[in-house]
Amino acid sequence: MGKELSEMSLEELWELFPIFLVPHNDKWNIFYNEIESFLKIALSECPIERISHIGSTAISGIWAKDIVDVLIEVSKNSDIHNTARVIEKNGFICMSTEAERISFNRGYTKNGFADKVFHVHLRYTGDNDELYFRDYLNEHTQIAREYEAMKLQLWKLFEHNRDAYTNAKTEFIKKWTSEAKRIYAGRYC
Repeated sequence: MGKELSEMSLEELWELFPIFLVPHNDKWNIFYNEIESFLKIALSECPIERISHIGSTAISGIWAKDIVDVLIEVSKNSDIHNTARVIEKNGFICMSTEAERISFNRGYTKNGFADKVFHVHLRYTGDNDELYFRDYLNEHTQIAREYEAMKLQLWKLFEHNRDAYTNAKTEFIKKWTSEAKRIYAGRYC
């Protein structure tokens, strides 16, 4: 029997869970709707302000990792850690914790990815730049195609280094998120 995920080094995890991109698939919207419904029920006693589909699977027509990203925003006067405990009790594994941001995953096994994989990002209301980026790329298909091309190139360079893959996209994402926030000012306040 292999190691448990918690016993693996970062390098072992990156080997088991490489960066991989697939053509856009409409199943991602179905998976998102399923997990959103599940989360609304599981978190019905929590101060949830909004649940949103984010990340490349929420951008129409582009290649993406076969992982559905979900943003959960809680009210600013709540204790984010209480909501995090409820998320964990409902089958999600905490990946990282910062003062005002907590990330979870579901669908990672010691044998690799499950059929449905989710990343859940828990934040306070208003910490939602991904919504602006998503909307901008959905409304500006040429920029979405540029993003896709960059991701396809980076995939081969950083297949087993998630941090480098993410860092290499940062400047592009910041540029277009800034533009989106200018154009869509106040959309997600």
